[in-house]
Parts: sequence; structure tokens; C-alpha cells
Amino acid sequence: MRNISAMIFAAGLGTRLYPLTADKPKALVEYHGEPLLEHVLRKIIATGIQHIVVNVHHFPDLIIQYLKEHPHDAEIRISDERDYLRDTGGGLKFAEPLLADSEHILLHNVDILSDLDLSQLIASHKNHEALATLAVRQRETSRHFLFDEEMRLCGWRNSKTGEEIISQQSTSYQELAFSGIHVVRRELLDLIPSAEKQSITPIYVDLARTNLLKGFLHNEGHWKDMGKFEDFR
Repeated sequence: MRNISAMIFAAGLGTRLYPLTADKPKALVEYHGEPLLEHVLRKIIATGIQHIVVNVHHFPDLIIQYLKEHPHDAEIRISDERDYLRDTGGGLKFAEPLLADSEHILLHNVDILSDLDLSQLIASHKNHEALATLAVRQRETSRHFLFDEEMRLCGWRNSKTGEEIISQQSTSYQELAFSGIHVVRRELLDLIPSAEKQSITPIYVDLARTNLLKGFLHNEGHWKDMGKFEDFR
């Protein structure tokens, strides 16, 4: 797929997966005989994307060694965060030099497994000319992005704490949970102020005040966050 790269967020500590992450990074915890990283790599490469960045922090050398020993039909580059874990927003900004030649970037958490059609997500993102397009679905969580009837991002809400941030006024809001898969235009990286530790969530909510950010609804099909030990039992 031309003019699009991908980035896999694989730098997390995997605290919720302990003891599976006592001697390996979350990305290399196996599910059905293969590391989570392998599942996500295959899914991305199947779309035709040939340039992939993987960020690392926890047991970084094990991921680097795995990628050397398991070649893929794509150029895979490492964004090395072993000195400092930057979260999704800071991690994306830190990887900017590795993504400079791309018009669009597919972002995928390493612990998300789904049958979401990534090609449809990318096509929707391009058709709407959005700054970012977030895969979302209806599921139980305390934290939701808020969208209007046209699936424009309008804000964020935490039902447990009562915190709410409204970026765009609407007569009603759809509460939808983020799926950990999104596509952004490369220009978005210019709008992230620094590579300091920061989540992408408040960045999206703030940018939605003056930019078009869309939601891509995928209620049907399989989706699973494999971030907890119980998911592997």
C-alpha cells in the first residue's frame, strides 16, 4: 500500500500481564502459539503496508532479536525507547523521523487482536480527509470518546470519575470505546508538541476543537484486548 506506514505500540511494561511478562515483553507473550507481535504484523502486512515501525522499551533486545530471526515481507524499523517510556502520544512523536516519508500512518496496539478490516478503516480515513480516524465500538468501559451523529469526534468522558471534555458541541453524543487501532495523517505529528510522556487521547480531544477527527464503527466481528493475564488462561 503506497504512501502509508504503520506503527505498532509495543513498548508497554505489560504490568497487567505479569507473571507472563516477568522475563519477556508483552509483545512476545504467545497466544495460540505465536507472539502477539506476530499476529499484529501479519494483519498489517496483509493490507499491503511495506513500512512498519515498532517501538520498544521493556526487554527491547528480545523484540529486536525476534524480528531479526523472523524476517517479514516488509521493512521493519525500531523506535528505541529503552531510556524513557513515552506512552502513545510521546511515542508517536519520538518515532517521527522514521515516519517522515508517509502521508498516512496506521497505528495499532500490540495487545489488540481483531478481525477488523484495516483496508476499510484506511479507505474511510482517506475518503473523509480526516486528520485522524479512530476505530471504535460499543463495549463496557468507563472511558468513552464522544461522537455526533456524523461520527465526528466531539469529546471524551470518564463515567467513573465524572470527568468530561467537550471539543465540539452537539445536541447528543454517542459514547463509544476506543479499539486501540487508528489512522492519522502525517501532519498530525507536527501538532504534537513534544516527545515527552503523554497519551494520544487528550491530544485527539484537543485537536478535535479545530480539526476533523472521525470515528470508524465496527460493532460486528471479533475484537479482544489481550492486555490482562486472565485473557491467556
